[in-house]
Amino acid sequence: MEKFINQALILARKAANKGEIPVGAVIVKNGKIIGEGYNKREQKQIATKHAEIIAIEKACKKLKSWRLDDCEIYVTLEPCPMCAGAIANARIKTLYYSAKEKTSNDNLLETILSSNRLNHKVEIKRCGGEKEAESLLKEFFKNKRKKSSN
Repeated sequence: MEKFINQALILARKAANKGEIPVGAVIVKNGKIIGEGYNKREQKQIATKHAEIIAIEKACKKLKSWRLDDCEIYVTLEPCPMCAGAIANARIKTLYYSAKEKTSNDNLLETILSSNRLNHKVEIKRCGGEKEAESLLKEFFKNKRKKSSN
């Protein structure tokens, strides 16, 4: 598990270096990475280019299937509602994430992933890397505020 979240953190740092919000995601099946991504919204100017969506698209392409049964996703930040829906719709078995979204005090992630409207439930677990993920995010936004005040 640690090597997968570490790879997601490498991707998050890559995103930050490119001026993107530092979030990385890795999809694993049978102990092997089959898809990975980092945020590219600014680079691509496409609202849906979140790390999780990019990783899901790559994993689907690799497996030649939209169903990512028995796969795990490792993400450096708690997924947003769009990404949570994509994770459920891709039939990913388990979501591991490091940092909690700072505005997340309403259990929205859990609500989405356990909704009775979905015929697939995703197991949610916290994993390591929380301090590094939080530090990357804090530093990114601190630098962004500094640049905008100049």
